[in-house]
Amino acid sequence: MSENIPGDTPRSAGSAAHDPGPGLHNGRNETPLERADRNFVEILQELRVTQTGVQLLFAFLLTLAFTPRFASLDSLQRATYVTTLLLAVLAAALFTAPAALHRGLFQRGAKPVIVKVSSRLAGAGLAVLVLAFTGSVLLVVDVAASRTGACLAAAATLLVCGGLWGLLPWTVARRQRQDGPSGRAT
Repeated sequence: MSENIPGDTPRSAGSAAHDPGPGLHNGRNETPLERADRNFVEILQELRVTQTGVQLLFAFLLTLAFTPRFASLDSLQRATYVTTLLLAVLAAALFTAPAALHRGLFQRGAKPVIVKVSSRLAGAGLAVLVLAFTGSVLLVVDVAASRTGACLAAAATLLVCGGLWGLLPWTVARRQRQDGPSGRAT
């Protein structure tokens, strides 16, 4: 799983406990390359969860165009449909890009860069996915209930996803910085 980076030397399991070496101050006793490997595996696990949601959403949207009721959509509903479909495609592309990036840079000593870029791609994918979810809710509630209800449901979707996926991590990270590494308020 690990890639060779020039200048990196393998460590034996026995020597790691006594000599943490340069850059091994993260509390995990791992080299920067081991950290990059672990971080990439964690990103891939996160992407597996989100990709399933995107695939289900995309499949749902694809089937809508072939239903008898699709012909009765008004111009705003059609615009919402096309925009949401394209957002779902963009989210899927952003979530699969880390695998393509890894494949393109495999065994070139670029794992730390792959991790950094993949993290940004995943973040962008989540932002686009929030918009795709919002558009889907807007469309379905507009067709099933009313335009007013659709706008309210879409706004709620945007707020809930934005809050859980953006505001919550930001708040927890801010609190963690305030509390320090021990978890106690400083």
